[in-house]
Amino acid sequence: MSDPVDRPAAREAAPPDPGEFEALRPLLFTVAYELLEVAADAEDVVQEAWLRWSREDRSGVVSPRAYLVRTVARLALNRLRTVARRRESYVGPWLPEPLLTVPDVADDVELADSVSTAMLFVLQTLTPLERAVFVLREVFDVPYDEVAVTVGRTPAAVRQLAHRAREHVAARRPRQVVGAAEHAAVVERFHRAAATGDVAALVGVLAPDVVLVTDGGGVRKAALRPIEGREKVLRFIGAVTPADVAVEFRVVHVGGGPGLVAVVDGEVDSVITLEARGDLVTSLFFVRNPRKLTRLRDAVRLAR
Repeated sequence: MSDPVDRPAAREAAPPDPGEFEALRPLLFTVAYELLEVAADAEDVVQEAWLRWSREDRSGVVSPRAYLVRTVARLALNRLRTVARRRESYVGPWLPEPLLTVPDVADDVELADSVSTAMLFVLQTLTPLERAVFVLREVFDVPYDEVAVTVGRTPAAVRQLAHRAREHVAARRPRQVVGAAEHAAVVERFHRAAATGDVAALVGVLAPDVVLVTDGGGVRKAALRPIEGREKVLRFIGAVTPADVAVEFRVVHVGGGPGLVAVVDGEVDSVITLEARGDLVTSLFFVRNPRKLTRLRDAVRLAR
C-alpha cells in the first residue's frame, strides 16, 4: 500500500486550518534543518509540506503532527541525498548555516545539543538514511514503526540503523560534556580574550589538543581541513584577525547555545561556536562563508 505522503488526494480536500499548521511550523522547520543544515532548504521543505497538506484528503489523518513530521522528514531526506553529493565538491569543511535561536531553546538540553554546530558536524559523517533515522528517533522520539514508514525500511532494519548511528555519534562526541552554565562561562572567557586580543588569556582557555574547523566556502580565508593543536589554532586566529580594523565580538544565542558573532568594519565576518571540556575549549567552529551569514537578524523558534 502506498504511503499517503506520496499519493494524490482521492477527492477534493477541505481547506486546511492554517493555524494548525502554523502551530507546528517550528517543529517542522527544526526537523528539516537538522537534516539539511540550511535555513532556506528547510523552509522550502516546510512549504512543500504545507502544499501537500492543503491538497491531501486529511479525513483519515489521526495525528496531524505525526503526519506532517513524516512528510517533512521524507522530503528532507530526498533533498539531503541530492545536496550531499553536491557538497562533496565544496571547498574545505562544510559547516551548518548558523541560526540565531531564542534563549528558551537552551532550556531543552537535548534539543539545544541536537542543533549545535558540533552535533550537526558529527551527523554529516552518517549516511543520509542513518541521519534521518537518528534525528527522528533520538531527537524527536518518533516510534520505530513510524520511522520505518518514513524511510521505507522495515522496523527491524530501522532499529539496526539507529543502533549503528548511535554508536557512530557516541564515538565522535566528547565524553565529558559541561553543563549550560559552565559552557556559558567558557564562552565568556573566550569572548573576553578575543575581544581584548589577550594572547595569554587565549592560551589559558584553549585546550592543548583543541581542534578548529573553519568554513570559508572558497570565499574567505579558511583552512581546507581541521586544524589541531593550540599553537596552530592561535596562528590561524592571528592570521585572520585584521591588524588595522577593530573587531567587535557579540555574544549571541546560536544553534541553541551561546556563541560569538565577529563583526569587522560593520559587517559580520564570522560566527564562532565552541565545545568545552571542563573549563577549556576543545573544539572551535568558525563559519566565515558570507552566503551562510545572511540570516543573523531575527532569532528562530525551534521545537520538538
